[in-house]
Amino acid sequence: MKRILTLLVLCAAIMVGYHVMAVSKDQPIRFRLITLDPGHFTAALVQKFMYPDVDPVVQVYAPAGDEVQEHLKLIESFNTRSEQPTHWSEKVYLGPDFLEKMLHDQAGNIVVIAGNNRNKTEYILRSVQAGLNVLADKPMAITPEGFRQLQQAFQEADAHHVLLYDVMTERYEITTTLQKELSQQAGLFGKLAQGSPEQPAITKESVHHFSKLVAGAQLTRPAWAFDVRQQGEGIVDVTTHLVDLIQWETFPEQALSPADVKVLSARRWATPITREQFKKVTGLETFPTFLNPDVKDGVLQVDANGAFTYRLRDVYAKVSVTWNFEAPPGTGDTHYSMMRGSKANLVIRQGAEQNYKPVLYVESNGNVDETTLEAALKDALEKLQGTYPGVGFRRNGKVWQIMVPEKYDVGHEAHFAQVTGNYLRYLRTGRLPDWEVPNMITKYATIMQAYQMSR
Repeated sequence: MKRILTLLVLCAAIMVGYHVMAVSKDQPIRFRLITLDPGHFTAALVQKFMYPDVDPVVQVYAPAGDEVQEHLKLIESFNTRSEQPTHWSEKVYLGPDFLEKMLHDQAGNIVVIAGNNRNKTEYILRSVQAGLNVLADKPMAITPEGFRQLQQAFQEADAHHVLLYDVMTERYEITTTLQKELSQQAGLFGKLAQGSPEQPAITKESVHHFSKLVAGAQLTRPAWAFDVRQQGEGIVDVTTHLVDLIQWETFPEQALSPADVKVLSARRWATPITREQFKKVTGLETFPTFLNPDVKDGVLQVDANGAFTYRLRDVYAKVSVTWNFEAPPGTGDTHYSMMRGSKANLVIRQGAEQNYKPVLYVESNGNVDETTLEAALKDALEKLQGTYPGVGFRRNGKVWQIMVPEKYDVGHEAHFAQVTGNYLRYLRTGRLPDWEVPNMITKYATIMQAYQMSR
């Protein structure tokens, strides 16, 4: 695993040159992409860079409409950008029978699925049943019924010897990666606390915005993105990332089971969206009729927010996701993460003080004197220099701030290429790590417990 992480960090450090390697004509084509019904920008960001043994010709199957056109515009922007343009060639089939046509044609061996979450689980199941590998955006299921279908999809993928994987970009964000690494340094962190429901051992909170820029342009969202029956509620959507990180950091490379999880409390709440705000993001003058059940006094109420506390084996954890319409000028999405150790706490903050960029801190919890703690931090970072050269620290009041060279800050959009590159490595070896599939199942089982309890 450490070798894989090393490769990923090196990839991050030289992401500017990532696709240059891909243009080599010496690499035989092993993989051909199929994009199925793209309705989320994740589908395009998978193609923000080229890959060594991936055919530049991509087959797209979708219903006619704005969503597929927005997808194609993003791909074209990558092809025509001045710095290191890509050279994808999109072959598009449009029609109401796009799914059956895709399954019949078998024009590739990897299906990329990122769009309407109401249909996603069916697309995943049908694709793996046809013997196709699947790289799917989160969430892969948004209801308990969908989760049962997803479990079947994993069984079918195993039977057909194909790999089903979801896009977990947040593992590649450098402060999160370093938080995990430092939590494994016993001299600094000690052991992860067990915590309690009131003071969890590990906490993940994030704030997102419906209106934002992607690839430098105003993001256009489809109207269904505001329908929780199609997009999914907040408690089953972005929480996928947070639950994944909790598993990944708390029990690294260990296979977990749904029996390891007990959700203790859960709640959901709505974000109000006015017609003017809705128009800004979707381009539509009025709310579509399918949103009528959620419109109260002329304002759309979107159940986009969720929080829950749970126990994973003997560790207490909390996740929370909030969606606002738009960040104030000069701000952006935020993330907060706390891991409590017996010797120190590891905290990621991303607020005004951090200029809305994630920063990792080591904080004393009073169990170790500050001189000893600083020496332990210095020793821990020296051990990581072979993998993360240049990472250091500085004292900042009563905490120690981890100083991360700018080369590691490749930006959120580049993480999609890192996920895809890692997935391709798994495909070349023919298998996922032994813990990945059980932990994906456990992740969605956790979220579905919270979904049901929130009601």
